[in-house]
Amino acid sequence: MNQDNKYALRRIKYQGTQMINICDLDLVGKEINKGDFTINISKEYFQDEEINEKEAASLLKSSSMLNLVGKNIVALALGLKLAKENSVKVIEDVPFLMVFSFLGNY
Repeated sequence: MNQDNKYALRRIKYQGTQMINICDLDLVGKEINKGDFTINISKEYFQDEEINEKEAASLLKSSSMLNLVGKNIVALALGLKLAKENSVKVIEDVPFLMVFSFLGNY
């Protein structure tokens, strides 16, 4: 783990559960494009707070819905075996990963 990595975090209540949006902090405010499709990695959507890698790993392991953007956070999720490499989408060299896990609440 790299304790120097910083992430933007936003928690969203969604259908009785919590969705976690995390992106690499340096991506906040950037726009990326694929053809005529633009993704705005906005502070409003991704950053209510700033967290370190240890906090991010804990949230990744304990949350059932994850929306992740950035090389560092996606690598962390893959390293924790929360998804497989082929689940990652890359747009303009920025990896995206959504994870839905069903953690014993059913």
